[in-house]
Amino acid sequence: MNVETVGRQEAPAGKPKLGLALGGGAARGWAHIGVLKTLKTAGIEPDVIAGTSIGALVGGVYAAGRLPDLEEWARSLTKRRMVGLMDFHIGGSGLISGARLKRLLGTELANIAIEDLTLRYAAIATELGTGHEIWLTHGLLVDAMRASYALPGVFDPVKLGGRWLMDGAMVNPIPVSATRALGADVVICVNLNGDAGGRGTTIQSHRADREENHLTPELEVRPSTTWLSSITGAAQRMRSLVGRTPEDNPAPGLVGVMIDAFNITQDRISRSRLAGDPPDAMIAPRLGKIGLFDFHRAAETIEQGEAAAERAVDDILAAMAACPRLR
Repeated sequence: MNVETVGRQEAPAGKPKLGLALGGGAARGWAHIGVLKTLKTAGIEPDVIAGTSIGALVGGVYAAGRLPDLEEWARSLTKRRMVGLMDFHIGGSGLISGARLKRLLGTELANIAIEDLTLRYAAIATELGTGHEIWLTHGLLVDAMRASYALPGVFDPVKLGGRWLMDGAMVNPIPVSATRALGADVVICVNLNGDAGGRGTTIQSHRADREENHLTPELEVRPSTTWLSSITGAAQRMRSLVGRTPEDNPAPGLVGVMIDAFNITQDRISRSRLAGDPPDAMIAPRLGKIGLFDFHRAAETIEQGEAAAERAVDDILAAMAACPRLR
């Protein structure tokens, strides 16, 4: 973790410096749009934003003053348009190169540098090999976003400043610590996975049923029907992204297994880090029914973000009023 360039900016006397820690969660991240809109309507505007993965993307767009444009685009997404953005390739470090999405972001945010934003901003990434937590606080905003959401195995990693970087959720899924270090007196976090139940329980006694096959033929590697079809066919691409193999194969798909494993790890890391460095208030949209690749469901996801923020407004105002800066 590089904190050499992280400094504190003084807020006006009598006003606590407010920070938002926007967590990762793929398509569930459209809820961040609803959260930011609702908080602004309530007169609650952040001085600091630290985001991981989709949180870095939405937070960066907000900091650049382009949130309405992002909302309009997100609401226009369909399954077909999503397939068009997925530039699948063979031989890369991930299934998707990310070049098309980079060009789209570059059209809207070209040449905007993080240090030129009107508020403090950091995108959280993870360095390949070392596992270092990297806070991207300088340089082009689009590059920082791309590094932060480079989900391992899905997007190619991004090289910045001589480091190969991937999704920040590997080390800090909800960056409360970074938000405080950037100078926030009061930290609000947005947890996109707080409504995803069923993880974290210990099953103390379990065994396989006698009739189960321990070596199932469905799990054999068959490039012609599994790997290559997921690369060449649009329907197969969408099927693999939602995590299901063909109907005659009950086993989870390759990408489904990878994403679910990533989610479980992210959930465990989030719980641990939030316990050690809790926020002053938490916003937890009810997104359990929104899949990680349901980007086409932006309207209902944004609505859930709005509702969650509305429920949290009183707690946020109370946390701000209790801030030592006001005493």
